[in-house]
Amino acid sequence: MSDTETIQLRRVLGFWDIVSLVIGGVIGSGIFLVPKDMAAAVGSPLLIVAVWIAGGLLSFFGSLSFGELGAAMPEAGGVYVYLREAYGPVIAFLFGWTLFLVIDSGAIATLTVAFASKYLPYFFPISPLLQKIVCVSFILFLMIMNYIGVRSGANLQNVLTTIKLVGLVGICGVIFLFAKGNTANFVHSGGAAPSGGIVGAFGVALVASLWAYKGWEAATYSAGEIKNPQRNLPWGILTGTVLCVVLYVIAQLAYLYVLPAAEIAKSDRIAADAMNLVVGGIGATIISVIILFSIMGAANQNFVCSPRVYYAMAKDGGIFSRLAAVHPKFLTPHYSIIAISLWSIVLSLSGTFEQLFTYVIFGEWIFFGLTVGAVIVLRRKRPDMPRPYKTWGYPITPIIFILASLYIAVSALISQPVNALAGLGIIFLGLPFYYLGRRKSRKA
Repeated sequence: MSDTETIQLRRVLGFWDIVSLVIGGVIGSGIFLVPKDMAAAVGSPLLIVAVWIAGGLLSFFGSLSFGELGAAMPEAGGVYVYLREAYGPVIAFLFGWTLFLVIDSGAIATLTVAFASKYLPYFFPISPLLQKIVCVSFILFLMIMNYIGVRSGANLQNVLTTIKLVGLVGICGVIFLFAKGNTANFVHSGGAAPSGGIVGAFGVALVASLWAYKGWEAATYSAGEIKNPQRNLPWGILTGTVLCVVLYVIAQLAYLYVLPAAEIAKSDRIAADAMNLVVGGIGATIISVIILFSIMGAANQNFVCSPRVYYAMAKDGGIFSRLAAVHPKFLTPHYSIIAISLWSIVLSLSGTFEQLFTYVIFGEWIFFGLTVGAVIVLRRKRPDMPRPYKTWGYPITPIIFILASLYIAVSALISQPVNALAGLGIIFLGLPFYYLGRRKSRKA
């Protein structure tokens, strides 16, 4: 009997670990960057806040369905497992393939480069060579922390999430308590206007907000290591998502309190600009420190969660069977952690990650829509499956999320057809690897 059969992942993550994974993954750099794009798109401060609420509501609808699937199938791999059970192994493999090749590795590379080249140089100059060294060190540090135990990775995540939460709440508190703001900015735009028709502009801003909310789904990947997953997984995802929505709306109101929408639309560093108006030059330093911890937390979530997808794929007999191994001492999918680390380093050093990431954004939302659709499919396909938690508002909430996912995917296809088609090419590039893996598995 092989090690992959005798050594299993251990259930050590609790409710607050899941909440921390959700918040830590969602709150990266989005709340510090996206407000500019949203303000430029819709103009009106009321519409900006409405977009944040709409994006949060859609994310909440998605988390409702993911919660049902996670409680019914509390296995390592999350989305991969749900897609496999609803649509078969091919669709599931293509999701895992894209997750490894671009989505999560690209996210890690993006965050790593931002850490080394955009925010760390604020404190001291860094040469291009040293930036690359920082990138490699950043990834290796997170790899080691997660290699030596899921508890170690989760503890790091809890610390980083606490820092970013305290920092973001502190920023909002300082602005509301000490800034000489203007509540009229909540209603008047200060001269900003929609970039096009209201419906189209709202859609553009909504896509931006959903990018800022992305990350709540990753907690399902670690379902095989969650204690009492039938309860902790759905409620942890829902609680974390709601807290992110509340924090984002409060942060946007804080920005509007000191700057009208027209000024926000011009600001590349809205949080720093808002803090500078309150505490002067030290504001930019405070924001940079918070963003550094925020970036590390968002990257660490990928290390805690994503390797469990590759582990589940390998257990199903994929081409890279070694990824199904569990470390005999640390009880982590150590080869999967090493694999995503090495590939992320390659992407971060090569500089190709930004274009690759652009290619698969629309494909990612296709997978999200299919996953939520799996709730409907499995209720018909497997009606006898135990469901400790059921989706609120079924089938309305899943259908709304599916339509939103289709809207994002189709919008990307229309506005960026070359990138979208290239993304499809990357996704379907996984097919020969799938069939090669299946053939090797049958021979074995």
